Amino acid sequence: MLRTRFGYSIVEDQSTARLLSELLQNRSLEVNRLKELIDGRNVLVVGAGPSLENSVGVIKDIRYVIISADGATEALLENGIRPDVVVTDLDGDNESLLRADRMGAIMVVHAHGDNADVIRSLVPKMKNCIGTTQVKPLHNIYNFGGFTDGDRAVFLASEFNAKKIVLLGMDFGDKIGRYSKARVRNEGLKIAKLSVGKELLEWLSTFSNAELYNASPGIIKGFMNLSLREIKRTD
Repeated sequence: MLRTRFGYSIVEDQSTARLLSELLQNRSLEVNRLKELIDGRNVLVVGAGPSLENSVGVIKDIRYVIISADGATEALLENGIRPDVVVTDLDGDNESLLRADRMGAIMVVHAHGDNADVIRSLVPKMKNCIGTTQVKPLHNIYNFGGFTDGDRAVFLASEFNAKKIVLLGMDFGDKIGRYSKARVRNEGLKIAKLSVGKELLEWLSTFSNAELYNASPGIIKGFMNLSLREIKRTD
């Protein structure tokens, strides 16, 4: 189990989920906003892997719902691209996350045992927030599946019936991208978590109704590989 493998505390996870629930009391976005945005549409999930720097430019030319995974948000904003949804446990660039919120992105904020302080600091400043957890959901805190920001973004897109899901900057390799690296204290642990994220996506591919594509380096079982120029052809 992941809890045993990484030493997570279910008590701490639940405690932070309750904190997030309290902060979002009477101000959480309706989860139906995600369904209205994603249902039946093509979705691009953008991760903060090393390949993102060379591939981010292609995003300007495609008409997809854009879901960014935490640190990738900074790269998108730097290139004049506003994500529609940001999936984050708030360890990306804080100002980029707050800016995306001010621009109207739906902020899907994840509570886990060791991010209570940053949740307490940033969530009250956000206006477009939906909360998630990796333990038992609460009345306004959801569990759509997944483990890291990137694979949780894919689980979310699948949960809300995306027609097609294309991965970009989701490298799942042994190198940390620039937009993640500044916040990573333990690269070995980060790489181990990415490995789990890849495993979960391969499992998701066995039951998701979405068409699944990968425009990132490497192979993810169940996802058809695309070149950057081929992304438009999945319309």
